[in-house]
Amino acid sequence: MDKIFRNTPKLTATDWLIDAVIAAGAFGFCCLQLTVAVNLLIPDEFMRRLMGIQAMVPSGLSLLAIALTTLPLVLRRKFPWAVFVWCLVSWGLLQAELNGIALSVAGPLIALFTLASARSRAEAAIACAVMCLVLLVAPAPPEQSRILTQLTVFQNMALALAAAFAGYALHEHQERTRAIEERAIAAERSREAEARRRVEAERVSIAREVHDITAHSLSAVSIQAAAAERLVDRDPAAAKEAIAEVRRTAKGALEEIRAMIGVLRAGEGPAETTPTQGTDRMGDLVSYLEGADIEVTLDETAYDRACVPAFIDVALFGIAREAATNIVRHAGARRATLALSTKREGFAELVVDDDGKGLAAPAAAAGHHGLLGMRERARLLQGTFSASPSPLGGVRIAVSVPLSQKEETNE
Repeated sequence: MDKIFRNTPKLTATDWLIDAVIAAGAFGFCCLQLTVAVNLLIPDEFMRRLMGIQAMVPSGLSLLAIALTTLPLVLRRKFPWAVFVWCLVSWGLLQAELNGIALSVAGPLIALFTLASARSRAEAAIACAVMCLVLLVAPAPPEQSRILTQLTVFQNMALALAAAFAGYALHEHQERTRAIEERAIAAERSREAEARRRVEAERVSIAREVHDITAHSLSAVSIQAAAAERLVDRDPAAAKEAIAEVRRTAKGALEEIRAMIGVLRAGEGPAETTPTQGTDRMGDLVSYLEGADIEVTLDETAYDRACVPAFIDVALFGIAREAATNIVRHAGARRATLALSTKREGFAELVVDDDGKGLAAPAAAAGHHGLLGMRERARLLQGTFSASPSPLGGVRIAVSVPLSQKEETNE
């Protein structure tokens, strides 16, 4: 029952102040109408008598009546039904005593508007019907002419309908705005979830690369150790050389694994262990782009693959593959260039250019998550990533990764 008659909005001090100003304004308006409106609208006293209208002189009773129908509006947002009923009943009971045309319906109208804006459509319709019924049955002063009484009732009913419709329109607008805000929040959460999914995919890919590096290194260690075991008695020098090779292989593998562990963060789900591809498969990307009718130029002349750790080489290929996918799916390009280089000492670099739609086009937004994945992979390898306008007219993807990975420590 409390939910029917009471609203539970959290009103601030400013809200209460606004409601108090509205109530005071309604009180002042009704007082002004009581003392001035009749004389201004019908200045001739003979005409007022002929129409059965008496010029009102403010009295204590009239001011009390106005206060009863307006001042409770301070509580209109907290108790919309109670304030509406109070204002309407007070107006109906005091109407005949104070001459119907003089006592304003401003208080009940504001209460009706508030109720319609705060409650459901059914409640707004019921409140409007109740007010129209009260306006019809409220007694008119005996001195007032029948025509004037009918005009006053018609005017007040029209105002009641307008107030109810205005309140309901405000209610619908607020509901629509709230729904739009909720959809926007849901969309933002969806984008964040997609970004997290992309990052997780990068973790899985890096885990697969760790598996490849480990499997290759341990296989080499196992072969060399077996050879040393066979030669230890009959050829100690050869066995010693095999053991030294085991040590070098293990040391190199440990350095690479340590670097990967330093940048790899924990993730959920099983890691894939299918073989990964390195930059030696760049020709596959060229074929992929050419199959999409894109003219491709590949430059690997300045890239020394032997000095690049396997996990960095694989990561560069993964970024190049993602960039090529974005070019085909989103850029609408006709020309692309791919360049690998180790000319800068201590760094492996990848540059991908296209002549497509560019960063300002909707295609850039479509490939946004691809850019996030490439950026995340470069960051995990302590490298830099940039997406900028290309000299060809489209987008330039530039990645620079240090060949010597620093181990991350927890303070």
